[in-house]
Amino acid sequence: MNTGTKQMNAHSMAGTRAQSRFFRATGLDGRSAPREEGMTAVGFIILAIFVGLFAFGAIRLTPVYLNYMKVSGVLDGVLEEFDSQNPSRAAIRTSISRRFGVESVSVISHRDIKVTPDSGGFLVQAQYDHTTPFIGNIHFTVKFDKDVLVRR
Repeated sequence: MNTGTKQMNAHSMAGTRAQSRFFRATGLDGRSAPREEGMTAVGFIILAIFVGLFAFGAIRLTPVYLNYMKVSGVLDGVLEEFDSQNPSRAAIRTSISRRFGVESVSVISHRDIKVTPDSGGFLVQAQYDHTTPFIGNIHFTVKFDKDVLVRR
C-alpha cells in the first residue's frame, strides 16, 4: 500500500504543480472555476470608435437626405398641381420657384431644375450632387436624381 500511496501523492503533487504553474483557480469543491470571458478595455475602445464613426456619419448625412426629401416633395407637389391640367412651362417654373421658397430649399436653386417638353407633357428633373464634410479631408458626396412627368 505504501507504493500506491506514494504514486497517488506523486500524481496529485504533479497536478498541483501544473495547476499552480498556470494559476488555475479552484473553487471550494475542488473543481476549476470557469474562465471569465468578456471584452477588454482595448476591445471596448476599438468598438466604441467604430460605432462612433458610423453614428457621426449618420449625423452628417441626415441633413443631406432631408434636403432631398424637400426637393422630392416640391416635384411631387408640382405633379399633383399640374397633372392633366395642360400647364405651360412658365407655370411649372413659377410653381417650382414658389415652392422652393416655401420649403427653404437651399441646396439647389429653382433654375437647376430642368423642365423639358416630352411627348405626353413636361419632364421635370432634379439632378444634383450634395457634398458634405466628414472628418478632415474626407467628404461624403451623394448623387440625387428625381424626375416626374407632368401630363398635359
